[in-house]
Amino acid sequence: MSNQPPAPGQPASPAPNQLPEPPNPPQAPQAPRPWLKICGLRQNDQAAAVAALGVQALGVIAVTRSPRWLAPAQRPALFAAMAAANPACQGVLVVADPLDDELDCLGEGRGHQVVQLHGQESPQRCAELRQRLGLPLWKALRIRTAADLERARAFEGVVDGLLLDAWVPDQLGGTGQAIPIERLAGFRPGLPWWLAGGIAPERVATIWERIQPDGLDASSAVERAPGDKNLNRVAELVRAVEACRQE
Repeated sequence: MSNQPPAPGQPASPAPNQLPEPPNPPQAPQAPRPWLKICGLRQNDQAAAVAALGVQALGVIAVTRSPRWLAPAQRPALFAAMAAANPACQGVLVVADPLDDELDCLGEGRGHQVVQLHGQESPQRCAELRQRLGLPLWKALRIRTAADLERARAFEGVVDGLLLDAWVPDQLGGTGQAIPIERLAGFRPGLPWWLAGGIAPERVATIWERIQPDGLDASSAVERAPGDKNLNRVAELVRAVEACRQE
């Protein structure tokens, strides 16, 4: 991991021969690490309450088969509620294998500042989408073997961040399944990375002590039901993350 990776939403430095930066990237605050993202919000009031707790990013699911999917017409209001409660919080739109005719709904001006790719997008497709959408991209990878971690290297210089989640058959994320921590020992990509999967308050200290990801991404571990966040659990998670920052 580099000594000073960019804050959430800020683009990584381009590698030689890579496409140029997208125009007008959002300027995120220089928050201390680990950063915290709460994903799968569906209710405006919960989005505002979560943002007000001081998290660095908030995710909305644009994958129709997900139980946390939010319709396009509802997303701007949710992101607006987030921004009103905490202007420093980054809105992240989570998609999977978007088609060219879907890109108009994913670009700038819809409330989100980052697009997270959670499908089978290749490095080449990521580079194309990053330029066409004009927004920073985070690439999610489902990890089952050491080879999956090696595959992450191919995205350096192409996307602005990585998110690692556990591999679960036929599911792209939000399962609550955790990657075994020992599998991630020594993982140091050349760009910021987030860990997802079973990110509960009780696990934060151990995760930070052993592998120190740049960010943590929580969803099902702080829910009552898919898309319905337990604000008490979110607050517990925020406190656990803040304790790691003070070490």
